[in-house]
Amino acid sequence: MSYVVEVKPSARKANAAVGHAVLHEGVRREFGDRSAAEAWAEGLSTGADRPVWIHAAHPADRSDADAYLVSRQRQLLNLDGAYDKRRRRLRGTGGGEPGTLGAYTDGGE
Repeated sequence: MSYVVEVKPSARKANAAVGHAVLHEGVRREFGDRSAAEAWAEGLSTGADRPVWIHAAHPADRSDADAYLVSRQRQLLNLDGAYDKRRRRLRGTGGGEPGTLGAYTDGGE
């Protein structure tokens, strides 16, 4: 019995290693079981900016794939320093700069 995994476009766009795998091996891969497929996905995710994972196909899915290799397309938010910005705003420092919300809330009536 084989476990068929189809690579979704989101995974190809998010992870270069997946793109290479599709280029050389196609959009479908067969594995002995789900754990082998998950090990493959983990190997593709190692060192990548955006990980990929195995998502089981819905029971009503008419495709002959047992699962899909997927990823999120949107970028992860970079929140470095977000806490510091909020703390400065709450302390009252850093507000009132032209073109910012602080200019409208600090500046009077």
